[in-house]
Amino acid sequence: MQEEEIIAGLRARDRHTTEYLYEKYSRALMGVILRIISDHDIAEEVFHDSFIKITRKIDSYEESKGRLYTWMANICRNSAIDKLRSKEISQTGKTNAIDDFVFGIESQSGTLEQIEGIGVRELMNPLTSDQKFIIEYIYFQGYTHSEISEEFDIPLGTVKSRVRAALQVLKKNLERI
Repeated sequence: MQEEEIIAGLRARDRHTTEYLYEKYSRALMGVILRIISDHDIAEEVFHDSFIKITRKIDSYEESKGRLYTWMANICRNSAIDKLRSKEISQTGKTNAIDDFVFGIESQSGTLEQIEGIGVRELMNPLTSDQKFIIEYIYFQGYTHSEISEEFDIPLGTVKSRVRAALQVLKKNLERI
């Protein structure tokens, strides 16, 4: 099919044209999405939503502004970017806890040392309980300053001040080693 035939068929809501479009362009469009979203399941979801958007919004496509593929690729790219910026993805993209990361490294290297074995938690002994709490959640649980502020109802400035003070104490302890 020529591009003009595809456009006319899509505008006429022809099922055969939609199937042809899928067969011809699905891999290329999925590739556009996968360059932005590495999780294959999420990328498939974005592709499905994008393909529906393409077929439903075909009337807004203007041939004079560019080729059909470019228009479709832009829809897929924008949908992928929107998905990355969504709250759903930002929640799953939260930093992993350091214990999980260390365990992953340990299992690959064959060593069985625990994080306490390298003395990181012992360095935290001189910190106040408030500083320990903040450092624990930021560096060992993967929280951001804003997340701690919101979840534990601590002013953001206080969170940042406690982090700064704790890091100064930790730095002094490291200098002694």
